[in-house]
Amino acid sequence: MWLKTLATSPLSRITVLVLLAALLLRFYIKFDTAERLFSAEELALFNGTEEGLPILLGILGSVFDVTKGKSHYGSGGGYNHFAGSNFFLNIFGHEFRDASRAFVSGNFTGDGLTDSLRGLSSTEVKSIVEWRDFYHKTYKYAGKLVGRYYDSEGNPTKYLKGVEAKAARGAQLLEKQKIEEAKQPACNSRWSQDEGGEVWCDVGYPRLVQRPLEIALTGKMSKRCACFEDSQLGQPSLEVYEGCDYHATRCKV
Repeated sequence: MWLKTLATSPLSRITVLVLLAALLLRFYIKFDTAERLFSAEELALFNGTEEGLPILLGILGSVFDVTKGKSHYGSGGGYNHFAGSNFFLNIFGHEFRDASRAFVSGNFTGDGLTDSLRGLSSTEVKSIVEWRDFYHKTYKYAGKLVGRYYDSEGNPTKYLKGVEAKAARGAQLLEKQKIEEAKQPACNSRWSQDEGGEVWCDVGYPRLVQRPLEIALTGKMSKRCACFEDSQLGQPSLEVYEGCDYHATRCKV
């Protein structure tokens, strides 16, 4: 009897059609994420707050399904602010920004949430590209985000090609610097919670050496500890550790 009523009632038929459409839409959103193009607004739907939907993350315009890392990227997870955007969804959910830059700058607010890599060194850009490669190896690739890195047809933009070229230059610079640094032996080092850090040289004296600007990443990465013989200590670029004697072979750091 209820089937007959359902079949003859216009309102009931409309209700059924609406329910079917909603189910089909949910099925599409949930499963049709392989190799598709996303807008920023679409990507923001997959931020880990909606039960049953996959969690997506984008970096440099490539989108990945990170659902298997739900404990990290889901609601309440330590990396939840990475989900649902081209690298970060604005934590208040009101803006949809590509914030790949924040991965090396550590600035997750204000001007730090930007897709522009302008001003970053080639080695910093290389680091971001390596993180994109990590997601390719670790998580399921889901598609592309239309915007700075991919156009409306899914083709890489000149900006993305420029980023990848700059990353390649960064790799070359790091390899060159590695060869140069091998010519001057590095300090030995150790650290413990009780005693703190210490550097020392088996031969020579420990000095801080400034890395070239295009090689230095940030903070302490801009300098390294190397061992120099007494005849080399007059070089103006060498820095004695604070609180360490000029001819000390061991220094607390």
